[in-house]
Amino acid sequence: MNYADELYGKTNSELITELGSRFKEYRITCRMTQKEVAEHAGVSLFTVKAFESGRVCNITMNSFIAMLRAIGFLDEIVKLLPELPPTPEMIEKMSKYKPKRVRNGK
Repeated sequence: MNYADELYGKTNSELITELGSRFKEYRITCRMTQKEVAEHAGVSLFTVKAFESGRVCNITMNSFIAMLRAIGFLDEIVKLLPELPPTPEMIEKMSKYKPKRVRNGK
């Protein structure tokens, strides 16, 4: 079984629980307490505790982003949904409009 199959085999709640566990590791690496994260993120201490322990699986995206920002790992958010690379059709279409040469304007 590959990683993608393993992911699709998990429920949304299981995935969020795993994210909470990983977040806890990041927070500890940053040497921050749950209370400090809550204060910096503008969320309740209960939210941080519940997310990290897996007791809550309906954390808002706003809270999640605020917590990532609080521990200094906001840049990791792009890994959740990276930009799509251009499709071959888009590349072909762009190349049709690419000028063959540039003339000096008078």
